[in-house]
Amino acid sequence: MVECDLPKVEIAGSSPVFRSIIEIIMNTDDLKNKIIELNDKIKSIDINNLEDLNEFKTFFNLELNKILQIFKTLDISIKKELGKQINELKNNIDSKYKLSVDFLKNNNKKQDNNIDLSLPVNVNLGNRHPLTNLEKKFIEIFKKIGFDIVDTCEIEDDWHNFSALNVPKDHPAREMQDTFFIKDFKDLALRPHTSTSQIRILEKYQPPIKCISTGRVYRNETISSRSHCYFHQIDGFYVDKNIGMLDMIYIFKSFVKLLYGSKTDIRVRPSYFPFTSPSVEIDVQCFICNSKGCPICKNSGYLEIFGGGVIHRNVLKNCNIDSNIYSGIAFGGGIERTSLLIHRIKDIRMYSLNDINFLKQFEFNNI
Repeated sequence: MVECDLPKVEIAGSSPVFRSIIEIIMNTDDLKNKIIELNDKIKSIDINNLEDLNEFKTFFNLELNKILQIFKTLDISIKKELGKQINELKNNIDSKYKLSVDFLKNNNKKQDNNIDLSLPVNVNLGNRHPLTNLEKKFIEIFKKIGFDIVDTCEIEDDWHNFSALNVPKDHPAREMQDTFFIKDFKDLALRPHTSTSQIRILEKYQPPIKCISTGRVYRNETISSRSHCYFHQIDGFYVDKNIGMLDMIYIFKSFVKLLYGSKTDIRVRPSYFPFTSPSVEIDVQCFICNSKGCPICKNSGYLEIFGGGVIHRNVLKNCNIDSNIYSGIAFGGGIERTSLLIHRIKDIRMYSLNDINFLKQFEFNNI
């Protein structure tokens, strides 16, 4: 098949890995032409075997996802115009795929007489990534505690990444050493935290609101056994009347006991975050060393898994919520860091190496 990838832009100061992540925000005509081109390709492609079918599915799903990512960034008036065309493209992809599946099934039935049913079956099943399993577990637990699940985009503007979250203009997170900004789009950056979802939801809805979001985040950090330049976070917030720090501690005690077991200890320490005041860090006892001290927990016997606090009044004000009536809590943490404790893994880099021998260990592990 002929490749027809969307144009790409570079991320200033980043490695080639990240240059391939961001697709340029195209104008409406470019997007229309891309949809027409893909519809024409669907008609012209012949699918004669399973390999062709898998290639078709992978290629067009990727192209459709790229278009949808760009679609999210467009003005609502443009979305109305393009939505019908994108739905038509999706229907054409689905229709072509289903017709091809039926065609291949009918052909296989004709060849069934040549199959030796006495041969042993070789079944090599795949399995979910351990981080996917843990993210699913997080969602299940927070649903039990009463949280809704929301999802937002990975490319955000300065307002949602920093300003609305009460991050000062001179905060180091705004500089190139901490954040991956997009070249030629200085107001846009790969989100450094999933807290951006908090602003998106609070701008759109009025309290009471109780939500969590999960997803990949990006920070220009040194890669080591304890940190990476991209990782996964879970972020939560609860806004209503008379919500305070005790509510957050109660939520975390419930969460930790449901995740690690009823006898698990937590430790609450004062901290600082621009978007919460007061702020704390939530630590859980290190299972790798049984709280005796190791390099992963920095010999403290505890490992930080979440940080948060009472939502700063400025954040509520930026979202047009009256802080004299409402208050709230917000928290966030790394999924990889939590997974280290559950699976007793000493190097966070193992999660992104795609080592088959490592991943096979989780084949029957549902956490």
